[in-house]
Amino acid sequence: MKTVFTFNDVPPGRYTLVAHQEGFSDLSRTIVLVAGATGSLDFQLQIRGVKENVTVTATGAEQSVFESIASVSTVDSNTIRERAAVGIGEVLDGQPGVSKRSFGPGNSRPVIRGFDGDRVLVSTDGVREGSLASQSGDHSEPVDILAAERIEVVKGPATLLYGSNAIGGVVNVISGHDEGAHPGLRGYLSGIGGLNNAQGAFSGGVEYGTGNWMLWGNGTTQRTGDYSAGGNFGKVINSYTRSSSGNGGFGYFGKKAFFTTDYGYYQNRYGIPLDFNDPLAELRSLRMHRNNVKFNFGFTDLDSFIASAKFTVNVSRYQHQELVDGDVGTTFKNNVFSYRGMFDQRQSGRLSGRFGFEGFYRDYSTVGDETLVNGPVRQNTFSVFTLQELKYERVTFQFGGRVENNRYSPTDPTLMKRNFTGFSGAAGVRFALWNGGAFVANYSHAFRAPALEELYNNGPHDGTLAFEVGNDALKPEVNNGIDFSLRHQNNRFRAEANFYYYDIRNFVFLAPTGVIDAGSGLEIADYLQGNSRFTGTELNLDVTAHKYLNIITGLDYVNAQLKTGQPLPRIAPLRARFGIDLHKGNFSVRPEFVAVGRQDRLFTNETPTAGYGTANVTASYIIPTQHTANIFSVSAYNLNNKLFFNHISFIKDISPEIGRGVRFSYTVRFF
Repeated sequence: MKTVFTFNDVPPGRYTLVAHQEGFSDLSRTIVLVAGATGSLDFQLQIRGVKENVTVTATGAEQSVFESIASVSTVDSNTIRERAAVGIGEVLDGQPGVSKRSFGPGNSRPVIRGFDGDRVLVSTDGVREGSLASQSGDHSEPVDILAAERIEVVKGPATLLYGSNAIGGVVNVISGHDEGAHPGLRGYLSGIGGLNNAQGAFSGGVEYGTGNWMLWGNGTTQRTGDYSAGGNFGKVINSYTRSSSGNGGFGYFGKKAFFTTDYGYYQNRYGIPLDFNDPLAELRSLRMHRNNVKFNFGFTDLDSFIASAKFTVNVSRYQHQELVDGDVGTTFKNNVFSYRGMFDQRQSGRLSGRFGFEGFYRDYSTVGDETLVNGPVRQNTFSVFTLQELKYERVTFQFGGRVENNRYSPTDPTLMKRNFTGFSGAAGVRFALWNGGAFVANYSHAFRAPALEELYNNGPHDGTLAFEVGNDALKPEVNNGIDFSLRHQNNRFRAEANFYYYDIRNFVFLAPTGVIDAGSGLEIADYLQGNSRFTGTELNLDVTAHKYLNIITGLDYVNAQLKTGQPLPRIAPLRARFGIDLHKGNFSVRPEFVAVGRQDRLFTNETPTAGYGTANVTASYIIPTQHTANIFSVSAYNLNNKLFFNHISFIKDISPEIGRGVRFSYTVRFF
């Protein structure tokens, strides 16, 4: 199907055009227009085999990943289905600079450049999830990954647009429902099966557009049994998962105004792997549900200084229960009301940008055996921000700032109320070095208020395997960091080398004391602060060696420690991969080998983790028609059945990772 678009009266200059179609890979092309001449570009969208990606997370507007000043990775919907993982951490594990933290397969969460917890924000369409996964290893993110159009990861401080929770990076799940109207019916149906863990999943979604109106809905259900680890280990008992979710909404997209409304529901239950060293270990599981209502409205093509505006209001009601041998032990509740306004400026000469405001109100409480805070705690956050860009022929400057206020109000009168106000700022520059080459440099000054849990927790917490003692006198963290990136992209070579250094003052960490709490049997650990530094690199290369063959390699490494020389806990070791992509027509086979180094830079009470290597292979075949695409894929992982452990996992000493297995998926897209 061929579509022609014509743009008249375009001033001379350098332009990047982005093509987007639901179910296909986004594509960008750059063109230079000279006075008195015309130009043309051809776009051929692909269902997989992405070589050029697009991001909206880095700046709040669509741009190519190659031109982004921030370092960004994207994962499209077909790759998500090939991974066919339960948690968002498993889906993103292996992306450059991204690892997974887990307390079992049901609750994996991404770790970016060594940053975990409250320093990594997980959002959907730019709206925070409202979960409790950031402060506990056994809590999950309520994200329906099989319904996602793509997942974007901004590495390094993303505090200007997303707040202090993104001091280490942001993971943004893109639904695609906010992007405008289209005529007719589009959708997908997906089925997934896996052998190692008896996995089964089904997901389906539709969009229907008529005139300026859009309606949509999707649902997913997924289950896995206990998985088998590598070697002769056998089953990892109580590692099962169950989840289901649904989402529906409608919207109006006019020439000058739009609005959407959306309701989502997510529930899951999953086991915490049993300690094979303890014959009296209890069977523990978590049961979670979340309801979410979101409203968007805004204006476009305004004839004023503000070219467009978008406002978002989101209400999230979250609860999970921790079960011991089937009985409810502790109930956690986290209700969040958030709002956001974003204004796009009309371009003035070489200057463009956006500014806005954001805030949320949070009501948090725990009741039961694992009551971490006595009584509810309420958090209010408000911020204003701006991000500006000056664009020249070969040089682009980007700069901005954010002022944020966080107020904590515990109902327990013995706990101190806290009020934090801080400034985050950043400046970056991108130089076009040669045709297809660019150098990017960033400086960031990022502020993070201590998390509620770091301030006020005082009780046994199985999710961190410690009796946590908070500190309501904590100071805010301040990160001064630099990022450098050298990139090259043409039809044959796609390469990127990233280097970063972050100097963090008042870094918050959980420090074991060596004293055991008599009631829980857990070691008492205090929330302390110290100055720290993070250094690391990410190297990626994709070479088209032949029209049927691509060679793909990558490496990432992070070194993080306190300024005293003490390594920080659960930092990913050196990791490298080598793979090839053999493809002809609509058929592709992609074997790879992943090598992970030994981690013996250890925090207090940590144990070393042996290095390992795993072999994997993925194959896919696409049968396209005029209005459908049938996508078949098979993914075989850990083919050498290696017994290995994830150093970032809270329970890595008692729970190895999954052994040899195969997943199958089939997706039909109709459009």
